[in-house]
Amino acid sequence: MQLIEVTTPELAEEFLKLQISLYKKDPNYIRPLDKDINQVFDPKKNKLLRDGEVIRWILRTEQGKTIGRVAAFINNKTAKSFEQPTGGMGFFDCIDDQDAANMLFDACRNWLQERGMEAMDGPVNFGERDKWWGLLVEGFHAPTYCMNYNFPYYQALFENYGFQLYFKQFVYYRTVNDPLPPEYHEKAQRIRNDSDYHFEHLDKNNLYKYAEDFRTIYNKGWVKHEGVKAMGEAQAKSIMKALKPILDEKIIWFTYYKGEPAGFFIAIPELNQLFKHVNGKLDLWGKIKFAYHRWRGACKTMYGIVFGIIPECQGKGVEAAMVVAASKVVQGNPSIPYEDLQMNWIGDFNPKMMKVVEQVGSRIFKTYITYRFLFDRTKEFKRAPIIK
Repeated sequence: MQLIEVTTPELAEEFLKLQISLYKKDPNYIRPLDKDINQVFDPKKNKLLRDGEVIRWILRTEQGKTIGRVAAFINNKTAKSFEQPTGGMGFFDCIDDQDAANMLFDACRNWLQERGMEAMDGPVNFGERDKWWGLLVEGFHAPTYCMNYNFPYYQALFENYGFQLYFKQFVYYRTVNDPLPPEYHEKAQRIRNDSDYHFEHLDKNNLYKYAEDFRTIYNKGWVKHEGVKAMGEAQAKSIMKALKPILDEKIIWFTYYKGEPAGFFIAIPELNQLFKHVNGKLDLWGKIKFAYHRWRGACKTMYGIVFGIIPECQGKGVEAAMVVAASKVVQGNPSIPYEDLQMNWIGDFNPKMMKVVEQVGSRIFKTYITYRFLFDRTKEFKRAPIIK
């Protein structure tokens, strides 16, 4: 087998197309947009490349057939926030062959060790956690937008190499119009009766105001998570600007306490139900296909991407009150086309949030694992700490 670094546009194209050949007989596979993968490795699009490092490889047989791919990267903003300096590996795909997988894992390990790392997490993204993060191990349904999809045998490839479970991530599911449990309404009522709280859905005409509210809540609630850094004003605006073309105002909600931002629930239309028709290409023809399938109502799923309450408002029923406020607008509304709700990326290190989504009648739909591999095999392995 031959390991080849991706250094040319032709090799980058080969890196993309491996997935197509591997998954061509899998009816659940949806090809990611080429641009979404390419921009991870583009210094003009990924600001982490200003002071971070990334490398990609493909793996070929001696006969020239591509059978694997992988990337390794160092995010200097987070690498040294762990007990061991930790890099990442991701965008892993491989035939069912442990020797081939080991060759790809070894390449990542050696490259990261040479740069002072003592561990690697994978499969993860060279960017935010909401994209390309974790290995799918249960619930092999069609992938949602920018989430990993892989064969079941990948789990054995990782674990046979020596990767250990660092944390699990769950995707929860419920139908949109199923009624909320009566006790949930009771829990919410005290907060809804308190005039210090109010709830509103996003207004596109005031997008940057909500971007700043989102940033305020995020920085209060997420920075305490291991490996997460504070969000800047420009980053928050960039996120909202990127979401603007596909935003549905009525499924993005904010909570305010005494006029200050205190919580949010951000959901978007599940775009893969539309992108599955464009075959990875959002060129002019792809955009026409996208617009057509959106017009005909092909998107029946809303996708909760992030849900948070600032620490000082947690445990009071605020999240229940926000969900009830949203349900009064969304449920039974003929202008809302969604039938299903998937709530993405809830880590098992966050039992409070797991409880929140389970209380609204949701069940685990998919399970992902983020693995960690310690280069010094004599060191004690520790799972991600539970958020208290």
